[in-house]
Amino acid sequence: MKRFNLSEISVEMVQSIDLLKAQWRKQPLLRQLFILLCLNLLITPAVQAATGGTLSSGQTFWLMALGLLTITLSIYLFVVIFQPERF
Repeated sequence: MKRFNLSEISVEMVQSIDLLKAQWRKQPLLRQLFILLCLNLLITPAVQAATGGTLSSGQTFWLMALGLLTITLSIYLFVVIFQPERF
């Protein structure tokens, strides 16, 4: 069995975190999707409680994902309609 050196693991973790930070700065869409998924995970239990438990957790998750997508698309179209010169 191979033994891991704690210092090697911590150096690799720091390098991985630095790489993730660099990627997040370059690709803001990934950050936005991550935030939306986290928001979805926070709201899903409230929706499931409001439905009385008649929906499964998977159905509730995708229902919330559809709701967030609808809201996001509405905001985007609102901006496109009132600021067409930006696009």
